[in-house]
Amino acid sequence: MIIKEVSKLPALLPAIILPVKKNNIFTIKIDKSIEIVVVSKPRSINSHQENVGIILEEKKILKILLKRYKHVLITKISTERDLQRLVARKPDLVFSGVKYFLFKEKTIWLNDYLDQFHIPYIASSVKALGNESDKNKAKKIIKMKKIDTADFFVTNPGEYLTKNSVPIKFPLFIKPVIGGDSRGVDKNSIVFNFKNFVSKVLDIKNKQNSSSLVETYLSGKEYSVGIFEDSIDGSLVAMPIEIIVKKNSNGHCILDFDIKKNDEEKVIAVSDNKIFNQLSKIAKKSFKALGGKSLGRIDFKMDHKGVPHFIEANLMPGLLKGYFYRACKLNLNISYDEMILRIANNGLASN
Repeated sequence: MIIKEVSKLPALLPAIILPVKKNNIFTIKIDKSIEIVVVSKPRSINSHQENVGIILEEKKILKILLKRYKHVLITKISTERDLQRLVARKPDLVFSGVKYFLFKEKTIWLNDYLDQFHIPYIASSVKALGNESDKNKAKKIIKMKKIDTADFFVTNPGEYLTKNSVPIKFPLFIKPVIGGDSRGVDKNSIVFNFKNFVSKVLDIKNKQNSSSLVETYLSGKEYSVGIFEDSIDGSLVAMPIEIIVKKNSNGHCILDFDIKKNDEEKVIAVSDNKIFNQLSKIAKKSFKALGGKSLGRIDFKMDHKGVPHFIEANLMPGLLKGYFYRACKLNLNISYDEMILRIANNGLASN
């Protein structure tokens, strides 16, 4: 059923004429320069997680891109001077998962910097990345566009002193406002009483150094929708998948940090046409509302009535082990190599 849907999808990059391919090798390479930009080894894991949106297998990506393009290299940025040298070379595309660089307490957002020199890159703008990284801001934008999302509020320890003062009814789901990969989400994220509410909010502040996003708990199925944008005409291809998680020791299905880290969840294609089309429509609307560009991922969860609600977005999704590649694989039936080449093609098409 999914294959039937996929067969109707438009070509992602009609404006680029691809070279002849023989035995998985391109006989004529395209004369374009691509730099795969990575950061130098971080001083701490936490700082690295903050400024790197995608962990790239740069050597593997280098090998893939060299099959099609003449000039591809890996560039490690350690100083602001390195960044200046990068833009001076004026590559046709920067392929990177870096959000920003920290140079002597000076923060430079990579995509914002590249925009100043009209150098194409593979993901969204700084504004869009800011919209999605702050989950409170993202949900406010989504709500303004009349897309369903669970009722929510943001809090810190000590702000609510009684059960009756909490703005929405229990049960609740609590997670950090800032951060990805479900950090701060565990079996205690679903709370049914005020005591556990206070405990979880304090836990997030102490361990994640973040305010808490508190939402009405949604008990239905969980989905993620990969998005590919055609840089020529702006059309979007949506790729829904369902994520299945076993019940934890508390008897609930929670896609938490440890499950993602250990790849314990199951990912399957969405076989129901109605749900497939419903998720595709609202994922595209959400992507546009947040200002997404090129590629991204939008996460949804059903309520008890089977209505999908926006959970959060990732406009710089993981490419290797993440849900974006699995969405490509299940919906478009493409390999990892083909996905990387499509991402590069799309970035070059925006030049």
